[in-house]
Amino acid sequence: MKIRIFSDGACSGNPGPGGWGTIIQYEDGSEKVMSGGDKQTTNNRMELMAVIEGLKKIKLEDESSCEIDIVTDSKYVKDGITVWIQNWLKNNWTSAMRKPVKNQDLWKELYALTLDKNISWFWVKGHDGHPENERCDELARKRIFYLINNTYS
Repeated sequence: MKIRIFSDGACSGNPGPGGWGTIIQYEDGSEKVMSGGDKQTTNNRMELMAVIEGLKKIKLEDESSCEIDIVTDSKYVKDGITVWIQNWLKNNWTSAMRKPVKNQDLWKELYALTLDKNISWFWVKGHDGHPENERCDELARKRIFYLINNTYS
């Protein structure tokens, strides 16, 4: 079985209100569309949340036999999970600059969700006409609009 997860995160101000959007497409042509956000966050946190929430939504009896393609416009997410994470793990979650890894809570959650799964990671240029990436961006931005216009004191 093949599943494709498309993800995007956005923020109005950085930090500021942020949103994420995720589309999960299944081999049979069906899809799940999700979004969420936070009143005070960063763009990188929303990019991570989009992928995390997508992976959490996949519930399969035998995930190890499933191929998952994750498509993101965030080099931060793709490089973090495919390249940088090995050194972070080896160096007890410190960066090459010997400082604690930013967004460590989300990186740990994402890492745990990727274990024992057959995942391929793909980067696409954002705001460049990729249909699903544009849809995810729209979902994230709608969530920001909602957060900004429905904030109660």
